[in-house]
Amino acid sequence: MSWFEAIVLGIIQGLTEFLPISSSGHLLILSQIFGWDDPGAAFTAVSQIGTETAVLIYFRRDIWRIISTWTKSLYTPALRGQIDARMGWYVIVGTIPIGFFGFFFSDQIETAARNLWLVATVLIVFGIILGIADRVGRKTRELETLSMRSGLLFGLGQALALIPGVSRSGATITTGLFLGFTREAATRYAFLLAIPAVLASGLYQATKIGDEANVPWGQTIVATAIAFVIGYLVIAWLIRYVATNSYMPFVIYRVALGSLVLVLLGTGVLTS
Repeated sequence: MSWFEAIVLGIIQGLTEFLPISSSGHLLILSQIFGWDDPGAAFTAVSQIGTETAVLIYFRRDIWRIISTWTKSLYTPALRGQIDARMGWYVIVGTIPIGFFGFFFSDQIETAARNLWLVATVLIVFGIILGIADRVGRKTRELETLSMRSGLLFGLGQALALIPGVSRSGATITTGLFLGFTREAATRYAFLLAIPAVLASGLYQATKIGDEANVPWGQTIVATAIAFVIGYLVIAWLIRYVATNSYMPFVIYRVALGSLVLVLLGTGVLTS
């Protein structure tokens, strides 16, 4: 991996990890366009943990409040009705689907699903679905109205992101909009719900580092630092943006990118 490649991948990882446009899809498309090899498990693991660190820092107060209240509620019944205590359970329950499907379908996810025809199609289809959800969703519910049922449905939506091109945040936000949550509430919960899933995925990929020879640690660390900084800025921007704006620009972008990739595949410029 060259330094230029590391910088570009770090920028793309930071920009696309949290926007509803699919980071895995972008990294796959970009690698095909430039003819780059798979950056490897080390890069994937460390860069994912880097971007998720941005979430941990940005939402540090929320996370600490949820963890502390949830822990205390285990032996203090009076706290169990508080939203922070319930949120702890909702995140746990919401993480189960992606853990289940990720474990049992890991081979298919890492092989057959990494097909540009599929990625391009999914970008378009789920972009349109996001647009529909943004248009028809009531957008009246706040996080205080979360229930075990909606937490599980959020989790099922997130599990769809195992397919490259879907987008973890996009699938979770789309589910939230269909459930009637406001754009800001759906977006904030998407970030919180992603924490255990992304960290677990990163740690799982980290176990494969020993299988690689000549890991480019210098480039990996630089890419991770870039992804962290850009990821933090993207989180702050997106939370402010969705408070007063729709997701339509992301819908248009997904459809345009997916269509372009299909054209490039059809003309032989790209291969699946």
